Amino acid sequence: MCTRYVSPEDAAIERFFHIGRRDAWRGPRREMFPGYVGPFIRPAKDITEPVRELVAGQWNLIPWFAKEPKLKFATCNARSEELAGKASYKLPWARGQRCIIPAEAFYEPNWDTGKHIPWRFKRADGDMWALAGIWNAWVDRASGEIHESYTMLTINADGHALMGRMHKPDPKRPPHMQDKRSVVPIALADVDHWLFASVDEAKKLLVLPAVELFDASPATAPSPPSAQVDLADE
Repeated sequence: MCTRYVSPEDAAIERFFHIGRRDAWRGPRREMFPGYVGPFIRPAKDITEPVRELVAGQWNLIPWFAKEPKLKFATCNARSEELAGKASYKLPWARGQRCIIPAEAFYEPNWDTGKHIPWRFKRADGDMWALAGIWNAWVDRASGEIHESYTMLTINADGHALMGRMHKPDPKRPPHMQDKRSVVPIALADVDHWLFASVDEAKKLLVLPAVELFDASPATAPSPPSAQVDLADE
């Protein structure tokens, strides 16, 4: 699971993904941890033609049944195999509420040495990551306030030459059943297909990335803060 990534500065996102200026996000480059508010790209609302929109939301998807926006359970990652059936994700997935999460890099723990060694994952071509996600808009019934949120999708990476080396192995499971996970990068040419295609068509993009796509190496990664904060808290 991915619990830390680097969100690019907003102008860089707009240039790379060709997004206009009607968005709601005005933020700097920042280290992202679950519960933080960060930018994601989704289909623009109330527009008939396919248009991308840059939005700010909480990285921890708020499901429809939540009592409050700050959750007591983690929804920053969603297993792609569970999207159609898990209560937290099945409605956004069925409604086609897919998004792209821009990232300069993301971090995962490597356990080759038997210890947690943080590794940083960039793209080998130097481009920005376009990571697959889904989003939701949760309405506070008391105040009427709308809270945007999103989650990052993951896929089974057992047997992957790189991502299969990440995360602590479970000694009780055989190597082919560890359920190692990988994020799901979307190719720049497929971004609109991910955002606007049918659910059945979008599912075809949920595939493991090629090893050659990555520039991965050990890196210093600070521990997440003791308390979740958003931009208003900083």
